[in-house]
Amino acid sequence: MSQLSQRYHQVCDQVTNSPKPQGQEVSLLAVSKTRSSDEVLEVHKLGQQAFGENYIQEAVDKIQQLKDYPIEWHFIGPLQSNKSRLAAENFSWIHTIDRIKIAKRLSDQRPSELPPLNICLQVNVDLEDTKSGFLPDQVLEAAIEINALSNLTLRGLMAIPKATKDKQKQAKSFHSMATLLENMKSTLGQQGADTSALDTLSMGMSGDMETAIQCGSTIVRIGTAIFGPRPPKPGQ
Repeated sequence: MSQLSQRYHQVCDQVTNSPKPQGQEVSLLAVSKTRSSDEVLEVHKLGQQAFGENYIQEAVDKIQQLKDYPIEWHFIGPLQSNKSRLAAENFSWIHTIDRIKIAKRLSDQRPSELPPLNICLQVNVDLEDTKSGFLPDQVLEAAIEINALSNLTLRGLMAIPKATKDKQKQAKSFHSMATLLENMKSTLGQQGADTSALDTLSMGMSGDMETAIQCGSTIVRIGTAIFGPRPPKPGQ
């Protein structure tokens, strides 16, 4: 068994065995930014279907190279307006919707032959100056407007909380996200919207995955724990 295979199965076991709310299902998103198509294919052949990418052009190159494989591609990086068409045409999910303008562009640019694009609203849950995302008190208003866009399916919320090893602080941020999702579902439901697709909390990475799962995460985004340390950049 290769080291990559060992790491992947260890992460799968960790996701499976982490305590979670009753009835909660958690999906693993393998974060493959800066990794080669061969590495992605090796993990895919181990049973992994969903891969997350942070950089549009790098991702599109891999998507083309691996187009014959049933891989579900998720975009999890910052999305610039001039890259929105490529995102709309190539991905199944976008986790990082941080402004209404981007959502409208994606809806307008989504090819008619493809199903609606699954999206999550990115939330700056800890009010950090250096992070993108809707502030918590902006989420409901944004969700109402974005949920009406015809070529998108609003699936839930995504966050990257402030980095800390304090599990209580981790849990506070993640619980805030879970509460925000419930409030969003309630508000949209009261307005007559179909909220059956609002089932996603994309939160938790290698350092806080277990806490995120305990607090209701449905998608954890794991890169290094699967693929190993990234090779140094040239000159380092």
